[in-house]
Amino acid sequence: MQRVEPWTVGALVRHGARRFREAGISFGHGTASARDEAAWLVLHALGERAATAGRPVAPRKARRALALIERRVRTRKPAAYLTGEAWLGDFRFHVDERVVVPRSHIAGLLRVNLAPWMPDPRAITSALDLCTGSGYLAVLLALSFPRARIDAADISSPALAVARLNVRSYRLGHRIRLLRSDLFRALRGRRYDLIVSNPPYVTAAAMRRLPQEYRREPRRALAGGSDGLDVVRRILFCAAAHLNPGGMLVVEVGAGRRRLERAFPRVPFTWPETAAGDSVFLVSREELDRAFSRGNRARPAAGLARAR
Repeated sequence: MQRVEPWTVGALVRHGARRFREAGISFGHGTASARDEAAWLVLHALGERAATAGRPVAPRKARRALALIERRVRTRKPAAYLTGEAWLGDFRFHVDERVVVPRSHIAGLLRVNLAPWMPDPRAITSALDLCTGSGYLAVLLALSFPRARIDAADISSPALAVARLNVRSYRLGHRIRLLRSDLFRALRGRRYDLIVSNPPYVTAAAMRRLPQEYRREPRRALAGGSDGLDVVRRILFCAAAHLNPGGMLVVEVGAGRRRLERAFPRVPFTWPETAAGDSVFLVSREELDRAFSRGNRARPAAGLARAR
């Protein structure tokens, strides 16, 4: 795009949004629109978090922003992979292609300390982030529950390397322990007041329809089997043995509520409202014990944890 006058911040954003719309770019990795995606990339190229639309941009920085916009179109990589960072509110996390881009709706529930289901945040002294991926939920757990020691488990060593960067960035290494574990397998005998997980839950049919941006993420971090519940089932069967009395399990299942309730009609799931509707369930240890006490389901071996 040839221009005589200098680029402004607003002109760069408008150009980026137009390019994204023309190219049919998909969003959902931190932004929801072409304009927001373009603004994110332009500000990253400028090395800023905010800028006025009418401010002129130096030619060198404008070229950097334009190149980043074109790279987004050419590669179809999520913007977070191009910038090396993802934001959840005011919290920044390092990300790369070893992990999926952080976007769990559990994060929103942690911002209010899981109220009203966890009325006293200081009562939580131990927590587990299962399938931790980049470690972002483990970090948010530590910040939300100031007395808690956190275990963050994943089967993927590359994902744990990313998580280590984020734990170090927030200086939480004294409270967060990273563990390579096939779901609960390396956690035998350990119990927690709270377990959270954003496991793979995309159905096989939905996996086949994923836009290119989502195909750039680790497949095993997304694919949840034919009905999306392969890993969720394994978590449900094993979680009670790793929860303290009064402990709570919190799991994200995306659009899987109806499938989950059909599969586990005796489990009294609670569905708090999130930005995505009923995408996260809560269930207590006692509710799990009652649901499985009569042999409603055979307990399988611990399943595979997935990197996120």
